[in-house]
Amino acid sequence: MRTDVLVVGGGPVGLAAAIEARLAGLDVVVVEPRWTEGRWIPIDKACGEGLMPGAVAALERLGVEPDGHRLRGIAYRGPAHAVDHVFAAGTGLGVRRTTLHAALGARAAGLGVRHVAARVRHVEQDADTVCAAGVRARWLLGCDGLHSSVRRLVGLAPAHRPGTARRRYGTRRHFGLAPWTDLVEVHWGSRVEAYVTPVAHDLVGIALLGPPGIDYAATLRTFPELMDRLAGAAPVGPVRGAGPLRQRTTARTAGRVRLVGDASGYVDALTGEGLRVGLAQAAAVVRHLDDAAAYERAWSRSTRDYRALTSGLVAMATSPLRARIVPMSARAPALFGAVVERLAR
Repeated sequence: MRTDVLVVGGGPVGLAAAIEARLAGLDVVVVEPRWTEGRWIPIDKACGEGLMPGAVAALERLGVEPDGHRLRGIAYRGPAHAVDHVFAAGTGLGVRRTTLHAALGARAAGLGVRHVAARVRHVEQDADTVCAAGVRARWLLGCDGLHSSVRRLVGLAPAHRPGTARRRYGTRRHFGLAPWTDLVEVHWGSRVEAYVTPVAHDLVGIALLGPPGIDYAATLRTFPELMDRLAGAAPVGPVRGAGPLRQRTTARTAGRVRLVGDASGYVDALTGEGLRVGLAQAAAVVRHLDDAAAYERAWSRSTRDYRALTSGLVAMATSPLRARIVPMSARAPALFGAVVERLAR
């Protein structure tokens, strides 16, 4: 099989990249093992499920408008302090990961994106083409997530250096109750953050981020305000986990291969705009398919604020300064709002 663009990974960023390429007039094949019986199987994962206004606008440009719960802003909650910020322009969207994936899959199918149900175990390329999973293409986009096989196969994964960063992981579960807020609430505990995201009129997702080995139920009980809110609410679905969240790459390009989304490097989920960044990368990579250096520059521009602000916040969150994050934000609401607006674009 031959194509213009081979996308490895059929998650939201992979499908967004496929849609971008089709809108640019290119033939596209997506390789994804969870394609069965001629249809996408919506892929669930542990994530906060809150889309910043910039991500909502990017999806609308692609012709994707998933059902969800309108989000007006971001709130930080601590034992004795709280601060809210309402988005200055536009609204965000709380949307179940499976709902978002289904909407992107339907749009990709409607545009004629082809699919291959397979895993990529080898990548071969020459000066003009690249081949994986029996598909030969002009370009390959590695959109296969945190633990990207493409990143490893083309030599863009750095050597592991134990002890250079404190590993953080995420777990998430849904609860059946009407949302009590139109904000994404981030509750700060002594070691763990709890992200509360309304995703439907009768469903709330709570993601916990922190060190490895988190016991979801036991950790959730350390947030009294949330336990009061959840009184009588039934869990919906299993607890899902992901991590480690920090992933590095030595570069985003290798020959005719480009890394996009989490596969291209990931800092943490603390600031909640990972999908917005991934969508921006998907647009950039299609614009610069034939210019690796231009994509590297565009990748740096699209992730600069995210990397700088998130890295700084993660450094504080894993240091003795952690307990001061919410009090400092509450004392400087204008600064807190400016940071949120910077990330929400």
